[in-house]
Amino acid sequence: MTHLVVIFTNFGPYHLARLDSLAAHCHQRGWRLTGIELARAEADYAWQVKMDQVTFNNLTLIKDKSLEETSLPQLGFRLWQALDQIQPDELAIAGYGRASMLIALLWASLNRKPAVLLSQTTEKDTSPSYSRRYLKQYLLSRYEAAFVGGKPQRRYLVNLGFPKDVVFPGYATVNNSVFAPESIRSLPHLLERPYFLAVNRFIAKKNLPFLLNAYHAYRHQAGNSAWDLVLCGDGKLRPQLEQQVAQLDLSQSVHLPGFLQQPALLPYFAHAHCFVHTSTQEQWGLVVNEAMAAGLPVLVSNACGCVEDLVIEGVTGFSFDPTNLEQLVGLMHKVSASEVKLQSMGQAALSHIECFSPDSFAQGMLQAADYALKQFNTKFK
Repeated sequence: MTHLVVIFTNFGPYHLARLDSLAAHCHQRGWRLTGIELARAEADYAWQVKMDQVTFNNLTLIKDKSLEETSLPQLGFRLWQALDQIQPDELAIAGYGRASMLIALLWASLNRKPAVLLSQTTEKDTSPSYSRRYLKQYLLSRYEAAFVGGKPQRRYLVNLGFPKDVVFPGYATVNNSVFAPESIRSLPHLLERPYFLAVNRFIAKKNLPFLLNAYHAYRHQAGNSAWDLVLCGDGKLRPQLEQQVAQLDLSQSVHLPGFLQQPALLPYFAHAHCFVHTSTQEQWGLVVNEAMAAGLPVLVSNACGCVEDLVIEGVTGFSFDPTNLEQLVGLMHKVSASEVKLQSMGQAALSHIECFSPDSFAQGMLQAADYALKQFNTKFK
């Protein structure tokens, strides 16, 4: 029986959905799956998930403190010890940016086990430094296959010298069924007026001051027919954003409900009219998946790694330059002034995102795993 171990930093709702689906596929073929998370808590993501409902074998290395509070020697020791005990036949490792993930890769190399890289990185996310590029090329040579979000992520690895036919898409998925319109439309209306929705951490790269400035200009243009803006999330920039809302006299039309767990977010997804994502840097942007799964048209910054795969211009939504205020203002006016058929666009978004589901993740992951095993067995025959 082949035993596959998948290592993530921290389990959020979409990790659990992916691994549940992967577990079902593994069971069908007689494989065993174990999911490992480095720590139950991580500063950047205050997820609350119910681990008692998962269907796969799982292991949390650090339960009593956050990942940031844990020393690398302690984490590395626990990870190495866990892998020694489990003795997996194959590892799937989320990235190589953390030293702990490199420890997993070293374990695989020393124990002669194939490794699959899980990657969301695009060319826009990285430094052009030659030395860094050389290091990445060396690290990539230690993996037998890669599992990525979509086209730009695949292109990035191929440009680093990773063979094109060993890079498989399908990594960037969420639990679409949670956001399905038929499941959430009965949830209460939290606002009486139509609104744009944005869901972010309040950090610099999310470009939220730009969004507020664009929204202010849009309201000036649209007048009384302007939609509201709901900005869900929290973070260190919240005081700055609150001050900006006050200075722009937007307190009656911009709503800041704070950081919400997934169940509390669903009513906002259920009754929004359009989703907006303005990041200046984003490896993918899974919140765009969520919005499309809720049947929403999307306006997405072209700096997001998901744009090429998810945004079909004028069909599922529109992309824009996150430094071009007038472009976003024009798109906000376009969708709110009934210049596009929102219902048709939302339905197209919903149909398109069906290709990016937990089942897609499971199928792609196993394609990568099968290839890696085959390559490794050939190499060491």
